[in-house]
Amino acid sequence: MIIKKSELLITAARVDQYPETIVDEIAFAGKSNVGKSSMINALVNRKSLARTSGQPGKTQTINFYNVNDALNLVDLPGYGYAKVSKTEKEKWGKMIELYLNNRFQLKEVVLLVDIRHAPGINDIKMYQWIKSYGYTGYVIATKADKISRGQREKYISVIKKTLEIEDRNLIITFSASQKLNVDKCWDLIENLIVAN
Repeated sequence: MIIKKSELLITAARVDQYPETIVDEIAFAGKSNVGKSSMINALVNRKSLARTSGQPGKTQTINFYNVNDALNLVDLPGYGYAKVSKTEKEKWGKMIELYLNNRFQLKEVVLLVDIRHAPGINDIKMYQWIKSYGYTGYVIATKADKISRGQREKYISVIKKTLEIEDRNLIITFSASQKLNVDKCWDLIENLIVAN
């Protein structure tokens, strides 16, 4: 996709704050610090459209980014950060659930996992949750630049096995810093929008 325009529409903590747009939406879920914001920046070829932070648990709202007035990329709050209170975790869970239940524009929820680590219990729960809503179950394995090219398939096998993914094609390796598979991610997004 040729990016002519990309902007942050709104950061929403409540349903009544969601943007009143009718364009298709693709949402990204994943634990804190997995690289959702970095991926969005790489996709739109901007350094800091989505704010990144070395501090996990930074995204505590649902952030809507519009691309070319044609679709919204949606950054869901990161989960699984230990220093966040139980009440806060529950609040994030409800926030995500409300979004999944109230957004007719939502075409797919894509899970991001760190390629270097086997998906944890929260990743497994989130993946099962995504699948239970009827979504395909695409996974983007981030931070692929942190391991050698030869090691990637081994790590992908672990992700595939842990999340019980049958089709290897549902997993895309990705690196925001090296722009690895940005085109592949756009192909996926464009196919999802066309398919719906």
